[in-house]
Amino acid sequence: MVSISNNNNQKQLLSKIATNDGHGENSPYFDGWKAYANDPFHLTDNPNGVIQMGLAENQLCFDLIQEWVVNNPKASICTAEGAENFQDIAIFQDYHGLPEFRQAVARFMEKVRGDRVTFDPDRIVMSGGATGAHEMLAFCLADPGDAFLVPTPYYPGFDRDLRWRTGVQLFPVVCESCNDFKVTKKALEEAYEKAQQSNIKIKGLLINNPSNPLGTLLDKDTLRDIVTFINSKNIHLVCDEIYAATVFDQPRFISVSEIVEEIIECNKDLIHIVYSLSKDLGFPGFRVGIVYSYNDTVVNIARKMSSFGLVSTQTQHLLASMLSDEVFIEKFIAESSERLGERQGMFTKGLAEVGISTLKSNAGLFFWMDLRRLLKEATFDGELELWRIIINEVKLNVSPGCSFHCSEPGWFRVCFANMDDETMRIALKRISYFVLQPKGLNNIAAIKKQCSRSKLQISLSFRRLDDFNSPAHSPMNSPLVRT
Repeated sequence: MVSISNNNNQKQLLSKIATNDGHGENSPYFDGWKAYANDPFHLTDNPNGVIQMGLAENQLCFDLIQEWVVNNPKASICTAEGAENFQDIAIFQDYHGLPEFRQAVARFMEKVRGDRVTFDPDRIVMSGGATGAHEMLAFCLADPGDAFLVPTPYYPGFDRDLRWRTGVQLFPVVCESCNDFKVTKKALEEAYEKAQQSNIKIKGLLINNPSNPLGTLLDKDTLRDIVTFINSKNIHLVCDEIYAATVFDQPRFISVSEIVEEIIECNKDLIHIVYSLSKDLGFPGFRVGIVYSYNDTVVNIARKMSSFGLVSTQTQHLLASMLSDEVFIEKFIAESSERLGERQGMFTKGLAEVGISTLKSNAGLFFWMDLRRLLKEATFDGELELWRIIINEVKLNVSPGCSFHCSEPGWFRVCFANMDDETMRIALKRISYFVLQPKGLNNIAAIKKQCSRSKLQISLSFRRLDDFNSPAHSPMNSPLVRT
C-alpha cells in the first residue's frame, strides 16, 4: 500500500496535469464501467454479471461490415490481395492525411446529411477520435480560464476532452424536462449573462446534435437561434455531430452546415464541426476523429496540432476504400437506421409496459429513462442511492443523470445498441422484476434468481407499476462501486 507521504512526494515530483483529477474519472459514469469490468455479464460464463448499458457503441450492423471486408480483401494491406500496397501505405505520411481518405470522409459526411450540403476535403483535419478533435479545437479557440457554454445534460467525457489538459472551463446552459430539455434563447442568454457576472470569459458554445444523452435532434429554428446567438456575441460554435447517421425516425437530422449556408449574415469563421466514425459506423477502436472548420486559420493550426493524434495510414487506406463504395454505404446507413429503430422501439416499449417512461427520441445509441417516481427522495443523493441498487443488485450499468450534469434528479441514460437480442431481453427482464416488486428490493433473492435465468424468453405482459399501492421502493444502502 502506498503511504500518504509517498503520494504527496509523487505530486511534488510530477506535473499538476499528471496529478490532478481533471480526467473526471471520479464520477458515477466511470464507476459504472468499473463495476462492469469487475463482473462482466456473459450469457453462459457469467449470467449473473453486470450488463453493460453505459457504453454507447453501435454493434448492430457488424455483419454488414464483416461481409464487406471479406468481399474486398484489397482494401487491407495485411492480406495477400492488398500486400502490394504495403510499402506505399506503411512509409511516412504527412499530417494532411491520404488524399483519398479525406475525399472519402467528406463524401460520407455529405451522404449522411442527405446530400444537402457539400464538404471540402481540404478542410478535413484528422485527430485521435472525437476526444482528440474536441481537445484540439479547445486549444485552438480558447486560453486557460476561458469557457464554453454547454447545454445540459451533456456527455460526461466533455469534462475530460475539453478541460483536463487545456485549462478551459465548461459553463452550463441549464435545460429542463418541462420542455423536453430543449435549448432556448432564454437559457442561452441567461447562462451567458451569469458567466459575465462571474467574470468568466465565454469563447464559444458547444452543442451535441443529435444529443448525447437525450437522443433528440435540434430543429431548424433552434439551430438558427443558436447561430444567431453566437454571431451576436462574437463567440465560436462547436457542433458535435458524431451521431448524425444514427437517426431512425422523423424528423430528419439537420446539420449546422445547412444553417450557415442559409444565413447570409453568419460569420463562418466562428463555425466548427466535430465528427468521427466511432458511432455512425461503429468503429471506436479505429480512433478516427475529424475537425471540419470554416475558419482557414483554425484549419491550418489544427492540422499542425494533429501531429499528436494522427490516424494510421493503414486505417485511412481501409476506410477510404470502404467509404468510397457508395452502394455499400447507402445500404449500411439504411439498414443501420432500421435496426436502431427496431431495437430502441423494443426496449422502450418493454419499459413502458412496466410503467417506466422515456424521453421521446429518434436518434443515438441510447435513450433517456425517467425513474423519478422511484426515488426515495427527489435529490441527487436519492438518485445515486437508486443507481447503486441498480448496478449492485439488479446488475445493470445504466448511467445516472447527475454524471451528465442534468439539472433534475431521477433521469438515467440507457445504451441499447451494444448488445445482442438475448442480452437485451435479459436486461429488460431484470429491470422489470425490480420495478414490479411491490416493496422494492425486499425479495432480492427472487430478483437474483430471475436475473440468472439467461435462457428464458422475456414476457412483456406484466402488470403496470400503477397497479401497485406503493410505486416507490425503499432503496437499500449499498457502498459506492469501487475498482
